[in-house]
Amino acid sequence: MFLIGIDTVPVAIASGTSLSAAVPLGAKTLVGISMPGTWTAAALTFQASFDGTTWQELVDTTGAAVSFTVAAATLIQITPTNWRGTNLIKVRSGTAALAVDQLADRIVTLITRSEMV
Repeated sequence: MFLIGIDTVPVAIASGTSLSAAVPLGAKTLVGISMPGTWTAAALTFQASFDGTTWQELVDTTGAAVSFTVAAATLIQITPTNWRGTNLIKVRSGTAALAVDQLADRIVTLITRSEMV
């Protein structure tokens, strides 16, 4: 069974690196993240861009980095309202201060939903 408006976006973090390429969300809102069965232990944090050129750390309204404690083979539920208006993101293994290189190629799957206007 497929849910209308739900899409999955595979995001690669290459072996020996901690940051994915840019992922366009556009009019979609992030609602979940599916972690691969193998994951070098690290939190997930994000960089965001409104134009694809200027990248900034994604923080919440208190100024704290948007971060998720994750484990292999888990599904993280995301509060969609916190992601509205986020155009482009990069997914990071670890934090800005302490990035964690993955020991092999990893695919993190973003789950997005169409915005209702």
